[in-house]
Amino acid sequence: MFARGPVNAFAEVGRRARGEVVRLDLGPFRPYLVTHPEHVQHVMRDNWTNYPRVGKVYGTMQRLSGTTLATEGPDWESARKALQPMFTARRVTSLNDELADVITERVDRLDGAARSGQPIDAAKTMADIVIAMTTRLFFGEKSSLENGERLTRAFDRAVKLGGLRTIMPLVPDSVPLPGDRAFANAVKTVDEVVYPLIRKARAASDDGHDVISALCRARDGSEVGDRQVRDDLVTAFMAATDTTTQTLTWLWPVLHTHLRVAARLYDEIDRVVGTGPVLSSHIPELRYTKMVLQEVLRLYPSGWILPRTAVVSEDIGGVPIDAGSTVLICSYATHRLEEFWDRPLDFDPERFLPEIDTRRHRYAYFPFGGGPHQCIGQHLFYIEALLTVATILSRFRPRMRNSGPFTPFPGVVLRPKQKIELDLVPV
Repeated sequence: MFARGPVNAFAEVGRRARGEVVRLDLGPFRPYLVTHPEHVQHVMRDNWTNYPRVGKVYGTMQRLSGTTLATEGPDWESARKALQPMFTARRVTSLNDELADVITERVDRLDGAARSGQPIDAAKTMADIVIAMTTRLFFGEKSSLENGERLTRAFDRAVKLGGLRTIMPLVPDSVPLPGDRAFANAVKTVDEVVYPLIRKARAASDDGHDVISALCRARDGSEVGDRQVRDDLVTAFMAATDTTTQTLTWLWPVLHTHLRVAARLYDEIDRVVGTGPVLSSHIPELRYTKMVLQEVLRLYPSGWILPRTAVVSEDIGGVPIDAGSTVLICSYATHRLEEFWDRPLDFDPERFLPEIDTRRHRYAYFPFGGGPHQCIGQHLFYIEALLTVATILSRFRPRMRNSGPFTPFPGVVLRPKQKIELDLVPV
């Protein structure tokens, strides 16, 4: 089952176990799969200090993201403290119009493809839009868009290539695996882009409101301090681009196969936005659009699997977990449990009507993680995604050129394995 498709295999195991803790026999790697919302809450919030983000499963990706935001301890605490003010709802809302202008400029570039009938690559197009927004937010005027694109291409290569070692954590580093050299080259590219930007931000000595300026103010200018800024930036930039890009990419095949949802979504955007441009005042009115995005995140959560390592032995749900064991939290599986979701495989945005959503267990749905490590970028995600969807659909009706099926690729980030091509039909 895992050989055929690891992502859906996790969900199937969780379904068969009805959310109980399961020990997986994956050869020498025998992690515990945790899917029940109460167990997820225990690991991620109630007893989170016993389940740090350490261990062999993190080794490969830490070569890319470093050891600040992606791990534990004082470096993580100081990085989160420095970044938190940059991603509050108030701060992100203040950027609505600026982000909307960036999106409009990128969507304008799609007119040529629409007129010529040339299909677009959904993943690449969504990434282009998101990268432009993220580059502006993180670097202000200190970086060109080309740098942001170069960074994201390197991230994308590393995430794809690093996925194999993530799901095979017991393979020694001395044993070469496909993609190891290309992964190292991707990390080198990241460093070649980021370190000059850090030096440029430090030399500016201003009170810039971009993320890199805030991090430089929070870290000293030593070699260690620059490495910390580098790690903070890489982790946060990846998180800010990956979730939005992949959610927007999964949206189009979903709308293709759920015509009633698509019709209602188009209806709301026509009513609220009209022919555009999209304004910050429109965002609170895009209620159904937000519900659609929430449902996409339920079925295709970007951070689909979250490894933790037990420090002290204890029981979870009556199952003994030995110290040193790996615990896998799988939102992809939890979001599909019949015990907590009616018709879990059906795409139904109305699950997220306020009166229904409040009755659900807090950890039945956790696309942004939970506890002290909950992603600080979820406000940014909803602003970016709502603005992007509303801008595209106020101009075009995307039509799928290839009909799938589209299966999830078992990398660090959940993405479609197959290429998604769209024809853009002007409204």
